[in-house]
Amino acid sequence: MAKIRRRRRTFGRLFRGIIFLAVSAAVLGFFVYVPFFTLSELKLIGVKYLTQEDILKAGNIYMGEPLFKLKTDVVQSRLSKDLRIEEVSVRRKLPHTLEIKIKERRPLATVNCNYGYLDLDRNGVVLDSYKSLKTMQIPMITGAAVHDLYIGDEIEDELVKQILDFLNRLDEETLNRLSEVAIIEADYIVMYSATERPVQIRLGKLERLDEKARLTEDFLKDLATNPHPVEYVDFNYTTPFIKLAQ
Repeated sequence: MAKIRRRRRTFGRLFRGIIFLAVSAAVLGFFVYVPFFTLSELKLIGVKYLTQEDILKAGNIYMGEPLFKLKTDVVQSRLSKDLRIEEVSVRRKLPHTLEIKIKERRPLATVNCNYGYLDLDRNGVVLDSYKSLKTMQIPMITGAAVHDLYIGDEIEDELVKQILDFLNRLDEETLNRLSEVAIIEADYIVMYSATERPVQIRLGKLERLDEKARLTEDFLKDLATNPHPVEYVDFNYTTPFIKLAQ
């Protein structure tokens, strides 16, 4: 009789275990496959330069797939490998949203290359490449010879790197107010404002960078409200020289 009772208890525990597994599988299947929990919204936080299409492609994400089949750690790992992304976190938000918080690497300038255009970060690393010029509020570096560079490569031109170092010292508002940084000679750099009538900003040699960055920020802020048309400003001197337009 004791053996029979032990067998019944063992069978009872086994039966309850099977029932628990079956219920768990049913609940899991409900959350994974029910249409209510499918991905229909991508909520991007901190994104300025990347598009939703960029994120979907880099993360191998497909709209309409079951939300609970998406492994957030895997998606996060894929996105973190994209050179344009510095930091990223991914989480689900029920019932149908994937929230992705991103800190982008800041593109500072565009440079022309032998097959199109490249976007560079502060270290001279190519963040993006394309054949047709995009509408983007960052300056174009002209006068540099760039060949055979692709996403992930680092530019070797030391003068371009010095220009990027200077641009990195500017706040974003000032950077967006510049249309071009022209290399006239190795020791003479000129910038142009992104205004209807471009104003020349003569940097000259790339020295006293913090001071010239501050002067550039102040000048471009004042330019918006200055009632007098300016032809150029020269920061080569200790005291900036402003030439009014005739």
